[in-house]
Amino acid sequence: MFTPVRSRIRTAALALSAITALALGATATTGAAAAPAPAKQGPTSVAYVEVNNNSMLNVGKYTLANGGGNVFDVAVIFAANINYDTGTKAATLYFNENVQRVLDNAATQIRPLQQKGIKVVLSVLGNHQGAGFANFPSRQAASTFAKQLSDTVAKYGLDGIDFDDEYADYGNNGTGQPNASSFVYLVSALRANMPDKIISLYNIGPAASRLSYGGVDVSSKFDYAWNPYYGTWQVPGIALPKSKLSPAAVEIGGTSQSTAANLARRTVSEGYGVYLTYNLDGADRSADVSAFTRELYGSDAHYTP
Repeated sequence: MFTPVRSRIRTAALALSAITALALGATATTGAAAAPAPAKQGPTSVAYVEVNNNSMLNVGKYTLANGGGNVFDVAVIFAANINYDTGTKAATLYFNENVQRVLDNAATQIRPLQQKGIKVVLSVLGNHQGAGFANFPSRQAASTFAKQLSDTVAKYGLDGIDFDDEYADYGNNGTGQPNASSFVYLVSALRANMPDKIISLYNIGPAASRLSYGGVDVSSKFDYAWNPYYGTWQVPGIALPKSKLSPAAVEIGGTSQSTAANLARRTVSEGYGVYLTYNLDGADRSADVSAFTRELYGSDAHYTP
């Protein structure tokens, strides 16, 4: 039986005010160009950070003892929400106070990671209000939300968007149930808006099983897809090459070091190109991280406070 997907703190989310609409044409102050990280061979390592409790900067504190390359290649801000505006009857992008703080302080919370060569992606998650990626009532509604996402990426200088179709509670507030077209329209519009940015899929929920509609399959529009069940091996059911898939998923500090090592070893031996981790916190986790970096990169991980 799979372990619970995530231990999330969501008690304050609905009490916070919704974000105001993003200004059209907003642009980000991206700062200095990213310095190339020391060469690293092996799978792409991903770190989700619960910013309600932890700093994004923790992702940049781990390097490989051999060579000095970054342990993590992609840092995921967890998480923004897809909310439902009962007045306009439309989905809207929402940031709780902790996510908003990270975005507003991009110069100190995001740019330092990017300057190390680490990509920073924003995860978007349901919020129990009935709005989700799989129940837009029209193509235009999906395109409108896609623009909110791409405007956010542009405004804050992010590297992409991650979709996590959990906790939508489809049907709440009179919303519709998942339909076949919604996610295809959304991903197609988002890819058109940001052709060179990351779009990733946390492979769970109704959206993840609705990737094809009207002769269009959006699988190839994703850069990555990963297993959502920590401590397990499960190949995502999406038509992407192995180089873009993470069948392994671990919770740092929650998955045993032996399991993390075994999953990393299997990632390499079976030729997969991504290794997913969740819940990197502010403690020195070099022992937990080294358990998988030895298998992925042939090196221990070094932690710099």
